[in-house]
Amino acid sequence: MWLLLYFYAMFKRDPLQIIVFKTSGTSKRFYLRGRALQDENIDLDQKGLARLLLNTWKRFETDEIKFAELVVHLPDNSRYHVTTDKRGYFLLDKAIDGLERYVDDEGWIPVQISYKHIPKKRTIQSGNKFDGAILLPSANVSFGVISDIDDTILHTGVASTLKWQVLYNTFFKAVGNRIALKGAAEFYHLLHKGKTGAEVNPIFYVSHSPWNLYRYINYFLKKNNFPKGPIVLRNFPRLFRKKSTSELPEKHQEILNLLEKHTNLKFILIGDSGEHDPDIYLEIVQQYPERIRAIYLRNVAHVKKMKRVQELFENYDEIPVLLVENSEQAIAHAKTYGFIA
Repeated sequence: MWLLLYFYAMFKRDPLQIIVFKTSGTSKRFYLRGRALQDENIDLDQKGLARLLLNTWKRFETDEIKFAELVVHLPDNSRYHVTTDKRGYFLLDKAIDGLERYVDDEGWIPVQISYKHIPKKRTIQSGNKFDGAILLPSANVSFGVISDIDDTILHTGVASTLKWQVLYNTFFKAVGNRIALKGAAEFYHLLHKGKTGAEVNPIFYVSHSPWNLYRYINYFLKKNNFPKGPIVLRNFPRLFRKKSTSELPEKHQEILNLLEKHTNLKFILIGDSGEHDPDIYLEIVQQYPERIRAIYLRNVAHVKKMKRVQELFENYDEIPVLLVENSEQAIAHAKTYGFIA
């Protein structure tokens, strides 16, 4: 069956699409990421084992549009050009003054992106305009939040033996059936509103998941009423590529990129105790001791991992750290330190 699907996908010419990732910039730096792909018509609400497996296969067997010329449209109809790479990704990182004039009340700039030329015998189902948004955090916010996703807001099972729960949840569960950890959305909205209840503190969602899961994660966040925020994932690992011993994990580097981009912001870091978040966050505090206000780590159901993290923070007093049992505990802690109302 899978072989037949593979050959069918090889020769089927699907319509074109552009997936525009939610990103963040500054008042003088426009930063937009995304990917040009064939539209495989993935239905994120689809149920039934066969359809779930097919959709999962479509997410990872992508038909990218290589070296496509794209046009980015700003609200005043000014235009900028960018070209996709050999994997269909594009990045427009450009110095543009006065970007704050485009923002809405939450700091978002709406953008549209289109193909400069549509290849012959190719179609686009809903018109050659694809919507996106870029966040410009206000200079007046109290802090930003950098949050992990897996087992921090979404039960994934990264601490399970051989990560079997990760595989089950990713391949055999519809995103509409994935449940957020209890109280997480409420906690994030409180952080977003800040101590005054009227702030627009930015929330950045950073995960070790590949960009292939962007639409899946974005759908989950919207369906479960999390605050809108930039989503930062990683490139799919290339086979046989050797990493140098000094090379940081991509998630670690992306968090550093956010700190270096948004130099006016202090941050709260939220993760879980199941994988590498505690170690990454400690290194970041050492590198930016004045920029991190607190660390929240959700406990996972793994005795050995929990013991290691407890020992790691046993005598730690550099900044507030909470090993979170439930969202009510995190909310109470954030009130105590004046992060939320």
